[in-house]
Amino acid sequence: MTTPDIIPTYDDVVAAHERIAPHIHRTPVLTSEFMNELTGAQLFFKCENLQKAGAFKARGASNAVFGLSDAQAAKGVATHSSGNHGLCLSYAAGRRGIPVSVVVPRTAPEAKKEAMRGYGATVVECEPSTTSREKVFADVVAQSGADFVHPYNDPRVIAGQATCSKELHEQVEDLDAVIAPIGGGGMISGTCLTLSNISPSTKIYAAEPEQADDAYRSFKAGHIIADDAPVTVADGLKVPLKDLTWHFVSNHVTDILLASEQEIIDAMYLTWQRMKIVIEPSCAVPLATIIKNRELFAGQRVGVVITGGNVDLKKLPWM
Repeated sequence: MTTPDIIPTYDDVVAAHERIAPHIHRTPVLTSEFMNELTGAQLFFKCENLQKAGAFKARGASNAVFGLSDAQAAKGVATHSSGNHGLCLSYAAGRRGIPVSVVVPRTAPEAKKEAMRGYGATVVECEPSTTSREKVFADVVAQSGADFVHPYNDPRVIAGQATCSKELHEQVEDLDAVIAPIGGGGMISGTCLTLSNISPSTKIYAAEPEQADDAYRSFKAGHIIADDAPVTVADGLKVPLKDLTWHFVSNHVTDILLASEQEIIDAMYLTWQRMKIVIEPSCAVPLATIIKNRELFAGQRVGVVITGGNVDLKKLPWM
């Protein structure tokens, strides 16, 4: 695997945080005595479900959009996304008043597609596979000349996502570990970028569904293994790693932990029930893996990134 041409630095993270500050929330960190007793650890939940547009991806999208020159911005932006990145790019483009097109799998939650249109996006549907997504997207960009903001394999996006763990570090001292979901790896890469620079002793774990475990298999094999169309309730974690996110994962992640579909649903339900916050299945995966690997985290101070709260309330997975 070759080294990516452009790898963002911590200076890029600091610049991104300043650039996007007017357009994002500094999200709260919540704790739960129930969750602490259940897991034997002290858990600190970084609530990006309360972020603008309902997901952490507002950070990376805003950094990309507001970093464009006026000439670039005039042509608009475009992306392909299973939901949250497209939603957040639509939000950021709307804030800047520029066109945005999003290629979305037809199976993506209707709530997310409706929200994109609400922010002014042109939504183009494709089949639920990476191959179809990239082919349809190529046609969209060829027609518009828009700037491609990749959902995760983009240094601007990773620098933006890295501001989440920067805030978490400022809000909670002396974390032994931080755990976040992994799909394409944008959030985990941002976490690696920040913590390797400002808190190198903090271990970084990624959490992944058993039914979409290509990052886990890549991590164990030492090279990227990509699945084309995995099926999991965690719809935001179906995409494979790319060269830039693999750079961070392979160099800085301590381990990747897996959870079954039922474990993910149970952790999501438990969070709704006990913490009274709306989270989507993808961001229940870290808690599911902590419960499953209690001995690994027992007695530790653990940051848990809750990545989003955009749920189709008519199709809750336990219904």
